[in-house]
Amino acid sequence: MSELRRWEGWQLQEGSAEAYERYLVPLLFAPGAEYLIELASLGPEERVLDVACGTGIVARRAARRGGADGKVVGLDINEGMLEVARKTSSDIRPAIEWRQGDATDLPLPDGAFDVVFCQQGLQFFADRSAALGEMHRVLVPNGRLVLSVLRSIEYNPGYRLLAEALERHVGANAGSMMRSPFSSLNADDLRDLITGAGFRDVKIFLGIGPVRYPSAEELVRWEGASSPLAGPIGALTDDVRTALIRDVGEALRSYTDDDGIVFPAETYLAIARR
Repeated sequence: MSELRRWEGWQLQEGSAEAYERYLVPLLFAPGAEYLIELASLGPEERVLDVACGTGIVARRAARRGGADGKVVGLDINEGMLEVARKTSSDIRPAIEWRQGDATDLPLPDGAFDVVFCQQGLQFFADRSAALGEMHRVLVPNGRLVLSVLRSIEYNPGYRLLAEALERHVGANAGSMMRSPFSSLNADDLRDLITGAGFRDVKIFLGIGPVRYPSAEELVRWEGASSPLAGPIGALTDDVRTALIRDVGEALRSYTDDDGIVFPAETYLAIARR
């Protein structure tokens, strides 16, 4: 597997997965999980699947909403992410079932779930249509699909400027990796993918919210530690790393206030029925 291909799959080692949970989950994924669960109008005893669950924030929030008869399964291809998910959910009862598996070939029976979530995973799948088809298969009739997909990096200016700085100081692959979570899909593309997998009553919403980092240095550190950029950034000399941080700070000067750096982030939210 090539380095770039590994990045596109966001294959993190456990150390990076722990940093992902520490830094990026509170910053981005926990607020996003709340939006998805509210959009789903999650009931107390529903059976829930979280596809591409990462360290499991959607599954954990869903489990805490559920009743004693509810069931939550979190599935991810990355064992490092799942190890962190198990640790962070050890106090939840009934226990979440964590499973390793491929979103394009779910190791789960037909019609097993009332709700399928997929937070910021669709853009990483090699075959998006196959993955959505599998989500459709494991839902009960009238079950709900609820997902989110980041908009193009052009609609996420702070990350675009970070990617450009990484290209200048680390290399083209680092810039490509930073751009990889930002889908080229527009709303019509996303709707067509979902309906093409057999879903109906598709509704797509635009979510826009602020993202805040304490400083340019912490922005570089958090994003690096929480992703496959950890190796390339860690291998930089002190002089190059200092220059990278200085460049990021200058590029984001117009997004800087007395509490650090803040910029808008845009994502698509979608809900549909089987």
